[in-house]
Amino acid sequence: MSEEELCARGTLVSRSNFILAGRGIMSLGSLVLLAFVVDLRSVMVRFTELDPGWVAAALTVSFVQVFLSAWRWRFTANRLGLLISLRYAVFEYYLATFLNQVLPGGIVGDVSRAWRHAKGTEKRAALQAVAFERLSGLVVMSAAASFSAVVLLRELSRGIQAISLGIVLLLSVSVGLSMRRAQENRETSQLFSDLRRALIDGIALPVQLITSATVVGTYLLVFVMAARAVQLETDGLLLAMLAAPILMTMLLPVTIAGWGLRELAAAALWSTAGLSAIDGVAVSISYGLLALVSSLPGACVFVFTLFRIGGLNQKAGPTRAGSDAP
Repeated sequence: MSEEELCARGTLVSRSNFILAGRGIMSLGSLVLLAFVVDLRSVMVRFTELDPGWVAAALTVSFVQVFLSAWRWRFTANRLGLLISLRYAVFEYYLATFLNQVLPGGIVGDVSRAWRHAKGTEKRAALQAVAFERLSGLVVMSAAASFSAVVLLRELSRGIQAISLGIVLLLSVSVGLSMRRAQENRETSQLFSDLRRALIDGIALPVQLITSATVVGTYLLVFVMAARAVQLETDGLLLAMLAAPILMTMLLPVTIAGWGLRELAAAALWSTAGLSAIDGVAVSISYGLLALVSSLPGACVFVFTLFRIGGLNQKAGPTRAGSDAP
């Protein structure tokens, strides 16, 4: 490897470390800010009587969630001409979920999943399979969050509603124009063709919608169970509607698994709905802990993968100086 390549790689690693550190600081800073917004001691009191039954139920639903998500990835890859066994998909999805929980950004696990799959098959299709599968879930979650936000904030003034509608229309027109220009590019046209094949054409659309809607439903159900686990008796339908906008904050790649930002959003939305901000933060923390615990099978996959790679490297023997060792 040349000196220029080494310098470029070193610069890239330094930049990545800086970004990851920034996201960690963002989570910590959000939690510090949260301490000034609500009484965290009152929040922690909620966890002294944690209901183990609801915890077990939430973890069971989380398993179904990962299984369905892995199946959706497998189906999307198949539509792009790639074959993935369900066992491989579940293992890799658990690994990706765990990495998303413990590493800053919330997408490192998905990037790793795409990269690992691309090593053994067609790179373009492997990367697209992960991107399209996540897009399928994002579209349905965004629709659920938008609907919930409209219902929860229906008391806004007409002026604010008109401005919000104008922003949505402006964004829609901008996206439409961008897509029209992009279709003139041959490479982008191929991308849209692959996107239609994976998500829209034939049986793909109903399968993607039903699967993603079910997965989103499991997210909302786990959120409601997280509330019940900390003895919160708020109406379940209201909790589910509060959940969707709050969980959308976890998709912003600026924190570690949404910690801090999710709790601030919960405090704000609970207050907007005329509820206790302390309750909102308690439910958000409960959900975050359940999400972390439910991802722990991915830690087992991670350890197994490390041992397997170590064993393969020992069998391969030493590499020549200057070569790219695995």
